[in-house]
Amino acid sequence: MCNLECQGYARGSCLTKTGSRMVPACEATLLKEETVHRLVMSAHLSRPEHYFSVYQSGCNLTCLKCHSHEFTQVATGHWYSPSDILDLAKGYELQVTYIEKKEHVTAFHGASMCRGCGRCVTHVRPRSCPGVVDPTQVVLSPQGWGPARNIIGFTGGDITCCPDFYAKCARLIKEQTDLYVLIETNGFGLTPANLDILKKAGVDSFWLDIKAFKDTIHKTLTGVSNKRILELPWEMNHMGFVLEVSTLYIPSWVEIDQIEHIAELLVDVDPEIPFTILAYFPSFKMTERSPTYDEMVSAYEVVRNVGLKNVRMGNLSVVSETAE
Repeated sequence: MCNLECQGYARGSCLTKTGSRMVPACEATLLKEETVHRLVMSAHLSRPEHYFSVYQSGCNLTCLKCHSHEFTQVATGHWYSPSDILDLAKGYELQVTYIEKKEHVTAFHGASMCRGCGRCVTHVRPRSCPGVVDPTQVVLSPQGWGPARNIIGFTGGDITCCPDFYAKCARLIKEQTDLYVLIETNGFGLTPANLDILKKAGVDSFWLDIKAFKDTIHKTLTGVSNKRILELPWEMNHMGFVLEVSTLYIPSWVEIDQIEHIAELLVDVDPEIPFTILAYFPSFKMTERSPTYDEMVSAYEVVRNVGLKNVRMGNLSVVSETAE
């Protein structure tokens, strides 16, 4: 049975292509033998987050705009046990160049500390550099330059509705390394019981991607309601997790009015919660235009006026027409 339905919640929009069949993501990308295994597409030091990312196959949402649909909507990858993930974590810990403090275990702070240009190593540090990282701490990874922070994140597909794999991984990582554990999530599978399991296992941080504020829009974009998701910022904050939130600006779908409402929800919880407004770009089943630079700046100003203190814009290369 679906773990969410067993807890009294609605099943996700989770059908995943497996060969010629469509089956629930937990069936397609979780394997329970002696221990639970997870189907993983790849794992490496990611940018601009500047932490080690485990890219998982399978997801409990079917988003119309999914930049990883090749492996989140299709069962693809290799089977990893929690012990295998621990081996990756131990290997990565040897490469760490920057020790982060717990309250900064976010992608937000990673992107803010280093722009990933690599010029401090290859040429001359530009005047626009935040100046947080020493060039000796900057290394090259498959996605470019930057520091290697003491964080391991689970990204790609999200099936936190079945928390056992995440909990086993987190417990091993916290017992045998000094790395922080972060989960990038759409929030749909994080019931109170599942949050409690992850908290006890040692998960430190969540990057919560709120797809939309309006429930009807959220259902159209993802296949599910956001009623439970909008309760998460307060619960995560109350439980002591480090939390950051992001939202895509999608013209005609998720514009300034919804982004403002999400910001108001966060301010009521804690005005210090990091919030990123991401510029949408066409992907998978969505072909709408990207927002303009002016639209992004207007959304940023509205969010700051609401009272959030840590706000940034992401994917600005999508909307910037000139280098200036």
